Amino acid sequence: MSPNILRDYFDEIEQLLLNCPNTHVEQFNVIILTPERANFRLRVRFELRYLLAVSEALFVVKDQVSHIDYHYHFQEDQNNLIFRYDSTPHFPNLPTFPQPRHLPDTVIACEKPDVAQVLQEVMKAIE
Repeated sequence: MSPNILRDYFDEIEQLLLNCPNTHVEQFNVIILTPERANFRLRVRFELRYLLAVSEALFVVKDQVSHIDYHYHFQEDQNNLIFRYDSTPHFPNLPTFPQPRHLPDTVIACEKPDVAQVLQEVMKAIE
């Protein structure tokens, strides 16, 4: 196993953020618990109007980063939800349980996106 898998994962996220215009990173907190386990928290403001909050509990299996728990929450400046992905075990009737996608007025089935996909979705939403 490469001892740098988690570090590489966080470096990739940092590089993605550097390529996002008009952003302010309020929090980028990585806690490495073991070489195979980490917790990550991120808060990013876009155009000083939108907030993306990320929380991930991660582990490495077969040289791949996997998620124990996650949420990606995106809202506008009045605290109104734009979208949220999470692994909270609610909505058991969804085919992707426990992975829903929350929208302002509904919850739909959705596979877990990665941080790059979430950032792309954020950039598209604020265009």
